[in-house]
Amino acid sequence: MPNAKVVKFTQELLLDQEPGAISPGLISEKIDEVLAFKPAWREGLDRDAAITELVRRFSVWISADTSISSLEGHKAWLEADRKGDWRYWQRYREFVEGKMSDAAVEALDRSTDNILGMLEDPERDGPWDRRGLVVGHVQSGKTGNYTGLICKAADAGYKIIIVLAGLHNNLRAQTQMRLDEGFLGYETHPIAEDLRAIGVGLIDGDLAIRPNYVTNRTDKGDFSTARAKTLGITPEQRPWLFVIKKNKTVLERLLGWIRNHVADAQDTETGRKLVTKLPLLLIDDEADHASVDTGEQVYDDDGLPDAEHQPTAINSLTRRILNTFTRSAYVGYTATPFANIFIHERNETKEEGPDLFPSAFIVNLGAPSSYVGPAQVFGLQAPGGRTPGLPLFRSVSDHASEDGKAGWMPHTHKNGHVPKIDRDSGLPESLEQAIDAFLLACAVRRLRGQAGEHSSMLIHITRFTSVQKAVHQQVAAHVSALNQRLSRRIGHEEALARMERLWVDDFLPTSRRAARDFPALADHHDMPEWAEVLEILPAVVADTDVRMINGTAKDALDYADHKDKGLQIIAVGGDKLSRGLTLEGLCTSYFLRTSKMYDTLMQMGRWFGYRPGYIDLCRLYTTDELGDWFGHIADAAEELRDEFDLMVASGGTPRDYGLKVQSHPVLMVTSRLKMRSARNLMLSFSGQVSETVSLFTDRAVLQGNLDATAALVSRLGAGEIDPVRKRGDSEQKWKGRLWEDVPANEIIDFLGAYKTHPEAYKVNSVLLAEFIAKMNAVSELTSWTVAVIGGGQGEDHELTPGFRVDMLKRKSTGKAGRYAIGRLLSPRDETLDLDEAEWNAALDLTRSVWREDPARLKDGEEPSDPSGPAIRRIRGEGTPDSPGHPERGLLLIYLLDPKEAGDGVARDLPPVVAIGLSFPSTEKGEKVEYKVNNVAWTQEYGGAD
Repeated sequence: MPNAKVVKFTQELLLDQEPGAISPGLISEKIDEVLAFKPAWREGLDRDAAITELVRRFSVWISADTSISSLEGHKAWLEADRKGDWRYWQRYREFVEGKMSDAAVEALDRSTDNILGMLEDPERDGPWDRRGLVVGHVQSGKTGNYTGLICKAADAGYKIIIVLAGLHNNLRAQTQMRLDEGFLGYETHPIAEDLRAIGVGLIDGDLAIRPNYVTNRTDKGDFSTARAKTLGITPEQRPWLFVIKKNKTVLERLLGWIRNHVADAQDTETGRKLVTKLPLLLIDDEADHASVDTGEQVYDDDGLPDAEHQPTAINSLTRRILNTFTRSAYVGYTATPFANIFIHERNETKEEGPDLFPSAFIVNLGAPSSYVGPAQVFGLQAPGGRTPGLPLFRSVSDHASEDGKAGWMPHTHKNGHVPKIDRDSGLPESLEQAIDAFLLACAVRRLRGQAGEHSSMLIHITRFTSVQKAVHQQVAAHVSALNQRLSRRIGHEEALARMERLWVDDFLPTSRRAARDFPALADHHDMPEWAEVLEILPAVVADTDVRMINGTAKDALDYADHKDKGLQIIAVGGDKLSRGLTLEGLCTSYFLRTSKMYDTLMQMGRWFGYRPGYIDLCRLYTTDELGDWFGHIADAAEELRDEFDLMVASGGTPRDYGLKVQSHPVLMVTSRLKMRSARNLMLSFSGQVSETVSLFTDRAVLQGNLDATAALVSRLGAGEIDPVRKRGDSEQKWKGRLWEDVPANEIIDFLGAYKTHPEAYKVNSVLLAEFIAKMNAVSELTSWTVAVIGGGQGEDHELTPGFRVDMLKRKSTGKAGRYAIGRLLSPRDETLDLDEAEWNAALDLTRSVWREDPARLKDGEEPSDPSGPAIRRIRGEGTPDSPGHPERGLLLIYLLDPKEAGDGVARDLPPVVAIGLSFPSTEKGEKVEYKVNNVAWTQEYGGAD
């Protein structure tokens, strides 16, 4: 605790300094000033750790939030003078100031003001209902955000605060503990006697403002009708907090109690009991999970939903609770909002009222520069290949046989499977190495002054509890045997030699590379000598506890009960670990789950988040295939964030965003049920760019694609050779040929002859051709610009007589059975069909978005070229002086040189034709149907959680 106080007060003294002037020497001087004021804090102070923490805090910038909203029925109300006596917020702010940088606290204040302001004033009379969604990053601090929102809402006058906190006891208990600390200010227990003050209660424990609680932090602390019957709730009382599991029985209890003990009026038409005097704030944590109505909905010819439709249980009960209050606010929090966006905005039933579509607002939370997400771990697609990610990924392939049907953990195994492998440890070498890596990480963290921090390892390989139990037993036996060898120093030589090799071959070079390539994330720490690590390894192994996470509150309680001495836990689990539950200090992950659903994978990514002072020690052991999918996720998430920012700049609404998400070819990968479609995906390509980054290595297919390209070029004629376009004060030049006003049937015919690889998730030639035909029916995508882009560093190839193309050099990423590359085309190529005014308008739009959040760009320099989403927006919607051209599509054709592809691609193959199609943004919303039955879906994407 002394360190935390020293850091907090030293941070206060440094706030007036220019960030560039804050050095370790200055921090040390300010620490001396604090210690002169409070000498008792010298005892137990780790000065180096305190200086490191303060350097980190003052080097972090915060990415800005963005939001889109609808003001229909809303009255602006939140002004500065309203916040003058907000004690819940003030004490929470002071509480988090001890843990966060001043910039992060200010960002939290702004963010929660923005969200609360888009809700309704709880003192406003008459009926009102606001529904919004807050989208954060996985493991990025969403709980801290809604805790701040709850504090402010309580200050403003919201009286009933309900938090829906996951499906399992452990997550509900963990959330309750966080809110005990950040809002209530005391530990909640079944018997409300001698409540121990914690968190904000130690800052301002005035009983006059102490909130009331109904649920508590114990395993059986969920809502209980027995206790609730003894409570009397009146409007003048302090706010009441309910932390509820998403469970049908619990929600039925809560609804019944509200209607029988809290309601004060009745609907004259329906007789439904109503609460009119107590405004409600309902926070839905992991709002895309269980809350979405997955029942089959029926619509009439006018698109109106069936009023007699019976929603699924959790959705129905959540809506009925909201519908019981005449004044209510609903805020969903999630990192994967796609299921929520699929909700029909007009869904409404008599009993439940409106569905949970976020009609009022969607907020996209910014992340600090210290956040480690998919883009930081897996990189992003770029024209020259994938940008490098943090060097944390380690490939796993020894868990199953080559065909995936046998081995220690086959890709598809049944409940009761017994993992077996012919090794002394009983574990695959990759898992044994992952455990070693975790133990080494724990040792280094201790040597870096982080001995009091929690450290965790995640082993997530199966959804079956029986198989988890077998793995838990094997891992526990392995760690126990290692502990015996090291503590007794008998038979320990082989294990120590193995760990030293890992140290020399992996840990030392990885730490150097992380510090060199990612200095903002990987604070440079000198790695200790092996002798220092060796000395403390026995104690590290002895302190390591292997747990099976089975959904009880105890899993969450242990972290809170061991604040002074950090826990070291190896957690073996499945679905219980996949949503919301925070594994404190997660260092090492061993992850074999095979679902390809976007939201499922993201939620399983417990390794995303913050790793201050130890990111270079973290490791992710998973399969190449899953690494590939997380790469797709990183690209798609960044794309969608760009689209969201564009909508903010142009004044879009939540419904506009919903249409954009639904149209995305990769992000459609979520549960079929959540998409309200039993067998089909409905895809649109409007406003998208589709490019082939997964290509064939089959000679016949490649020759066929080359022949199709040559036939198209022959039909189009001479075209414009080496086009030049005026761009601002200069000109841009391209090598190759360009044809304008090409009729759509030529593009459709070409796509019919061109074959796309099945792993090219966003480019399916058959679907693209069908989409263009559908758009032609509404007079869009009728006139195309086609360009063959040359000027590459590969050999030249005569595509048609007299037309030679310098082929592009693109390295293959070595994916089995295909020629896989990074980005194919650049935004510069997408501007080929824009005139100067359109190009300038797209650049202006790009820069306006950038100015809202310049921290997202690593170099901090204003963009000099338009972004892809802005190009497609301007092409479709036009400029202030000219209309858009939704009839105009762009087809870009490239020839890749197989001799330059590298391993896995034969040098004597025909030129590899790669294509990119850039579609203008359009409001028509035409879609094509991608048919897939349940068996195929499960085989391709895995089951829904």
